Amino acid sequence: MTNISVFQSVTLDGVMQGPGRTDEDTRGEFNHGGWANGYQDEVSMQFAGEGMSSGGSLLFGRRTYEDLLGFWSTTPDPNPFTDVLLNSRKYVVSRSPETVLAYPNSTLLAGDAAGTVAALDQEAIGGLTILGSRQLVQSLHAAGLIDQYILLVHPIVLGSGTKLFGDGERINLTLQQSITTTTGVIIAQYSTH
Repeated sequence: MTNISVFQSVTLDGVMQGPGRTDEDTRGEFNHGGWANGYQDEVSMQFAGEGMSSGGSLLFGRRTYEDLLGFWSTTPDPNPFTDVLLNSRKYVVSRSPETVLAYPNSTLLAGDAAGTVAALDQEAIGGLTILGSRQLVQSLHAAGLIDQYILLVHPIVLGSGTKLFGDGERINLTLQQSITTTTGVIIAQYSTH
């Protein structure tokens, strides 16, 4: 069975919306976009680089797939993120079977998120990592399909914005590893089992 991990930046109050740029996700009149900027350091970049080099596939909701790859594939400066995003196997969950996937190595999983990912979980080799994709994470969390959360907890409280976890049943997590960066970000790796 494939290990499904969530890799996500969050604030202390659990907001995951728009960490990278001001225009990343303005739904609900969110005006705090780019809140994670300035918190990157050598520790966090090394951790992210190790994760990116470990292989496996990426799992996205349609909106995050389009936004994230659209941004990184048009960034003029050379960076390791573009190469990994374009060259990795990508699975994209969408309710619509007509969804067009514009980037290489992409496979559409059309239909119910939990059902399509559970079927993929039986076939996929290597790990699946979810970046962003709040609705997808919440659906898979409710279905008990997430094995691991890797959360980059930033020392900031926004007071508004979309949170990683919505209402749901309690789940106990086991801390596997924690790393503190020089900017106060805590990288916490939790297992759901």
